[in-house]
Amino acid sequence: MMFISVIVSAQIEVIPCKICGDKSSGVHYGVITCEGCKGFFRRSQLPTVSYSCSRQSNCQIDRASRNRCQHCRLQKCLAQGMSRDAVKFGRMSKRQRDSLIAEVERHRQQQQQQQLQGDSQAVLSYPAKNRQDRSPQLLQPISSTYAYAGDAELLNYAADVHPYLLCSPNDSQVSGMIYRSKRDQNVQDAELYLKCLQSFCIFADELCASIVHCHRETSQYRAEELQALKLKLFSREEIQAYQSKSVDEMWQHCAVRLTDAVQYVVEFAKRIPGFRMLNQNDQIALLKTGSMEVVLLRMSRSFNTENSTVFFDGKFAGVEIFKSLACGDLIMAVFDFAHDMCALKLSEQQIALFSALVLINADRPCLEERGKVQRVQRSVELGLTHILHRDHQENLMPKLYQRMAVLRSLCRLHLEKLGWFSQRYPLTAHSLFPPLYKELFASEAELLPGAAH
Repeated sequence: MMFISVIVSAQIEVIPCKICGDKSSGVHYGVITCEGCKGFFRRSQLPTVSYSCSRQSNCQIDRASRNRCQHCRLQKCLAQGMSRDAVKFGRMSKRQRDSLIAEVERHRQQQQQQQLQGDSQAVLSYPAKNRQDRSPQLLQPISSTYAYAGDAELLNYAADVHPYLLCSPNDSQVSGMIYRSKRDQNVQDAELYLKCLQSFCIFADELCASIVHCHRETSQYRAEELQALKLKLFSREEIQAYQSKSVDEMWQHCAVRLTDAVQYVVEFAKRIPGFRMLNQNDQIALLKTGSMEVVLLRMSRSFNTENSTVFFDGKFAGVEIFKSLACGDLIMAVFDFAHDMCALKLSEQQIALFSALVLINADRPCLEERGKVQRVQRSVELGLTHILHRDHQENLMPKLYQRMAVLRSLCRLHLEKLGWFSQRYPLTAHSLFPPLYKELFASEAELLPGAAH
């Protein structure tokens, strides 16, 4: 069972991957392997997969060469005992499990003997292991951002473990899970289960760190910058200048500003672990339906509840500056949403994870591979749940789901207003709006029935 594999994994990381020699992450399909070889073997069982060797079917398989010959890598997996049935049914026999546990114990005894003999090389990984030990496999720095070296493998791991584990559990949750594990999964050692939880929380921490870093790198303004600008307000003359613009001039001006914000959101989406593993059509579908929602969510970061103003064009402005848009109900609804979001007092970490969850939504229409989107979504949900639990704010999760519903209604209202505008000012809508704005919103607005002012 996959659950048993996860439990044993907490102890077997001292043994290298039996296929390529890399650092192992658990017992996968009956053999101790790394995440990379686990994923490779699972993919190799697809009915459409067929490998061949261009040499003599005797290629060396190690950490450096494992990707050069898929045929020989698969043959080594099978020779080491990886089970095709385990891929289909997730089962591991009691005999296999006992054999693996015995191997773990032998390996640990060897290490202890080497340590007593003064061999400093033996003091490696268990149990004195820190976060940095796992980081090279989980996170790789690319330019100035964090990104996963193997999105698909890591996210599959998260989706596999999700049904069984809760991050950072309190004592009552731990005792409940230990009871369930003994009753339902026939797990005898509660201590192993707790160590598995600790290992999984390390994974959740690093997933969250990646998303938070991406959020900070793709935000137009840092939180501290916005705080420093809170007292920078538009003068009465400047407000009147905006109000004197024609409807189409103001719409065009705001469309440009929205497009700038959307471009940052697109960059954020591309860096969310797992987003690039989705097919291109699904990436586009998620951006078309979710980018505006994230723009509005990010806008709440720049909202000042003390005077109900929002950062716009370099200064803070109230609803009156948008008067010439001729859609006061939309503007008021957006300001109300920003005010309600501020009332939740989310941290930057929480906003980052919530933004990723808003974007990666398997309920969006027109998705071709909904299952893949669900896997990425579940991983992001795990990260957000982990952050909220760590901050003792679990009660926020239902409120955040409510805010997601409000965001959807706001974006529909935006499309309705855009449809109304396009009917009255077709030249501006079809020729003067930024191409990205038209691509994301204009075509959707035209499909709405009865778009009205």
